[in-house]
Amino acid sequence: MTNHLHQSLYLEAGDVVEVMSDTHANVQLMDDSAYSSYRSGRSFDYYGGFFRYFPARLRAPSSGYWNVVLDLGGGTGTVRHSIRVLSSV
Repeated sequence: MTNHLHQSLYLEAGDVVEVMSDTHANVQLMDDSAYSSYRSGRSFDYYGGFFRYFPARLRAPSSGYWNVVLDLGGGTGTVRHSIRVLSSV
């Protein structure tokens, strides 16, 4: 389990999560089951990946609670970031 930034959000299908960061990072959108596996060091499925340039935009595939995770891939440092939802309506 790595140190990471996390925010849980309720998203409607098609909503876009926009993430800004002042440094490159892994940006992942995952359901609660995947987030539990992530925290336990098990394999998990997610939407997103490694971003060098921002904003990163990830679309929710279905309505429900989703977890937005930012991590530095094992690196350390202070990350200035923001997360906002762009409605699909």
